[in-house]
Amino acid sequence: METFSHVRTVIGIILSLSIAQLLKGTAKFIQHPGRQKIYWVHLGWVLYIFLILLHFWWWEISLSNIARWTFLEYFFVTLYIIMFYVLCALLYPDDIKEYTGYEDYFYSRRKWFFGLLALTFVADVVDTLMKGEAYFHMHYNAEYPIRGITHVLLCLMAIKFSNKTFHSFLVILFILYESSYILRLFLTVKG
Repeated sequence: METFSHVRTVIGIILSLSIAQLLKGTAKFIQHPGRQKIYWVHLGWVLYIFLILLHFWWWEISLSNIARWTFLEYFFVTLYIIMFYVLCALLYPDDIKEYTGYEDYFYSRRKWFFGLLALTFVADVVDTLMKGEAYFHMHYNAEYPIRGITHVLLCLMAIKFSNKTFHSFLVILFILYESSYILRLFLTVKG
């Protein structure tokens, strides 16, 4: 358990920085309402990533079941949470002066955003396997691989298509599905 405390501390620091990035970026709309034009699809992805970060912290408690850690596992989990921090930084960069607003910025960076988001779903499979077969069978069913494959494919489509209607439906779909997924599978922690 002592090794996990060390790993949890590193994860917690990076996760905290990620949430802080989202909160700081969103607070700018309240602090300076006329400075940058709000784009609701962008804010939808902010909400989605916030949900994913909370979900990440909740599901990572099962890492405490790993009795013996290797540096490679520690390195992987650290890279995994860093991916989420980069997603947050992509959603709220230091400035967007060269863009007309968050809508223009979002579509110009969608390939980076959705490419990295797709990679997090692949990393989730590795993370789940690290927790062991018993963990997988206790928490997941056939929905898990379908979820991962579907999300990766949708992210790849989002990279390719800049259609605003598609992106509007996509962000709503991701938020609704993630909310449902959390409520159905992770409302409480099992052993």
